[in-house]
Amino acid sequence: MGRKLFIVTKLTIAFSWLVIFSTSTFGQMEVGISYELRDELPQNGFGLRIESPLLPKVPVINLGIRLHLSYFSEDNELTQQGLRYSEELTNYDVGIQAIAGLSVGLVEPYVGLGIGTERIQIQPTALQPFDVDSGVFDLLLSDKNDDNLYWNASIGAKVSIIPILKPFVEYRYTNTELGSPRFYQFDAKTGRIIFGISIRF
Repeated sequence: MGRKLFIVTKLTIAFSWLVIFSTSTFGQMEVGISYELRDELPQNGFGLRIESPLLPKVPVINLGIRLHLSYFSEDNELTQQGLRYSEELTNYDVGIQAIAGLSVGLVEPYVGLGIGTERIQIQPTALQPFDVDSGVFDLLLSDKNDDNLYWNASIGAKVSIIPILKPFVEYRYTNTELGSPRFYQFDAKTGRIIFGISIRF
């Protein structure tokens, strides 16, 4: 069941690419970049988003679909009983959200709800006093990966300083319990604060 759900989510995201580009016309698509800070390791990352309206422009109300990608990377180190262990943590995710917003003057508050997939990668980089190229290192440690499904919800606001440029701030809650994560050292329920800027084409 989990494998089928994972495949369905991948296909849904791929289909959303088609929806975004087929519903977008000149002057409507938004592309944004962001800095993101999570409350779980790895904490610091960057994001990319592409957003397109689902319906023709309606006064005050904005409905759209968004494809978003995020990448986080961080080095982690632990020293215990004379052994120093270090690893590189990488987390990247891709997802889609349905977005509903309101145009109130220069400010556009919005909420979003969606699904996606994430991959967590743990890559050991050192186990001192053992050498990385030694057989002991290879025997004890190896790269570990975990792929998960998630659902998420967002709340945020854009500010239209000039028509084509929109700074934004967003809080996004993500829950990976949908995909039965294997790495229990990471919380399945995380939040992140996002600061970014979007350009309307």
